[in-house]
Amino acid sequence: QLQKDLEEVKELLTKATRKRLRDVLMTEKHKLELEIKNQPLTKPKDVVEEEKVSLGGYTVKINNYGWDQSDKFIKIYISLNGVQKLPAENVQVNFTERSFDLLVKNLNGKNYTMTFNNLLKPISVEGSSRKIKTDTVLVMCRKKREEKWECLTQVEKESKEKEKAAYDTSDPSEGLMNLLKKMYAEGDDEMKRTINKAWVESREKQSKGDMPMDI
Repeated sequence: QLQKDLEEVKELLTKATRKRLRDVLMTEKHKLELEIKNQPLTKPKDVVEEEKVSLGGYTVKINNYGWDQSDKFIKIYISLNGVQKLPAENVQVNFTERSFDLLVKNLNGKNYTMTFNNLLKPISVEGSSRKIKTDTVLVMCRKKREEKWECLTQVEKESKEKEKAAYDTSDPSEGLMNLLKKMYAEGDDEMKRTINKAWVESREKQSKGDMPMDI
């Protein structure tokens, strides 16, 4: 509407001959130009709808996946219903030597993302790729060295090593005690009652000499 007013003022300016009228019109012209400049940028409805479709409604972080490996590749399987119907450019994966990011755009009105940082070992960026299958995205990370990976990330490896160290003792009974303590600390009331009962019974048998000290 403001733009139409401005066009009309400009049209009148070309026809006005009296100085006073021209001054009034010039003032109005500047005023309209300033209003248009300060007006928030609004896009036509059809453009807004088109952008909404291309970007999807909102973004969902993918947490569930499966993985496998061969001599040359680490394979990560991500289940996404209907992903095979998307244009190929809507499924993007960016690789670095120790990470990858997956972005699936506008699948049933949503975007899906997944990030893997600190991969256990280096991968070849050039040799890595993604494949779109029925209801599944397969991310293929090409190993730099043909060796078996015990897990996917460095964090997983450290977590496993800590857990192993907690129970890997030279004394079997100590390892079992650590395990029982962990189960007791993390268990619900029913679990705690069960462990207490088993502990009392084992102590009674121990005192009668029916079983060795390590339960």
